[in-house]
Amino acid sequence: MKWYSALAIAGTTQAALRFGCSTVSIQRLDPLVEPGQVPSAHVHQIVGGNAFKPNMTGDIGEQGTCTTCTFTEDFSNYWTAAMYFKHSNGTYKKVPIMQNAALPNGINGGMTVYYTQQDFNSNGNQKITSFKPGFRMTVGNPTIDNSNAAKGRAGLRFVCLTDKNTRFPELPDFPTKPCKGGIMTVHHFPACWDGKNLDSPNHQDHMYSTTKDAFSPAGPCPASHPVRMPQLAYETLWDTAKFANMWPTDGSNPFVLSYGDKQGYGTHADYVFGWKGDSLQRAMDSSCMFQACENGKPLKSQNVAAMNKCTVKSFVNEDIDSWLPRLPGQAM
Repeated sequence: MKWYSALAIAGTTQAALRFGCSTVSIQRLDPLVEPGQVPSAHVHQIVGGNAFKPNMTGDIGEQGTCTTCTFTEDFSNYWTAAMYFKHSNGTYKKVPIMQNAALPNGINGGMTVYYTQQDFNSNGNQKITSFKPGFRMTVGNPTIDNSNAAKGRAGLRFVCLTDKNTRFPELPDFPTKPCKGGIMTVHHFPACWDGKNLDSPNHQDHMYSTTKDAFSPAGPCPASHPVRMPQLAYETLWDTAKFANMWPTDGSNPFVLSYGDKQGYGTHADYVFGWKGDSLQRAMDSSCMFQACENGKPLKSQNVAAMNKCTVKSFVNEDIDSWLPRLPGQAM
């Protein structure tokens, strides 16, 4: 079935979502890339619905009972590799995350999630087709190990924060100096769908990216992937500033992603769709933007206390928070 068959006669709208999700779990699970494997290869920072578990199949929107996201109809899961600080004595400490400046106070870490039509700055005026039950995808590749390849992957960037409102410049790798306000990682997902497959063997081929530089409208979708879906993006703010007085004396970058990446070239993120019913499509068909989409206009929302209350159990019994002799799952 081609879900996009009605697009030719459908009108255009101007919806854009930006909302916070508190942390639902931090553990070594990856039900998308390593389904059923407990533990997975490296630690992930996870937000969203409480249906998150080693195997995730079917309509996730009908399986969750709570969510750490602002919108109570969103049981999707969003995750990235965790970040660690490597001390000069060789031990590692997990870097905590902090809420974005645009979000309500009190959110337990988490990340900022965007569903937009063209960029972070404006709505756009295209017809946007929601993701479907069972849809999933990844962006980025942890095996990328060189600067040229990282520079060519538009939308996967780091920002050295002066404060939480800093957005430029965007870097393809870790900043090389202490950042007063922390480090932000940015993950733009591809927004052009082939119209047929909810997933693909590498979790990427069913989608096509036309992402350009930050705050720039994406290019048109190609004939191979003709369906314009929401431009999904994550902003994650890492509180690296608390390690400023432990910065190596040789000036080298002390931060590392949880799979051992010291440059950040392989930064990546995962997504499993879990909006309940037609809630995301209703939002995309509306003209609301950001906070104006809350309180039933058209999406149901919840307060920060309810967001922070939702959690999932840890399936892996290991210490990930102390000063560690090695990264969890990594050899000495």
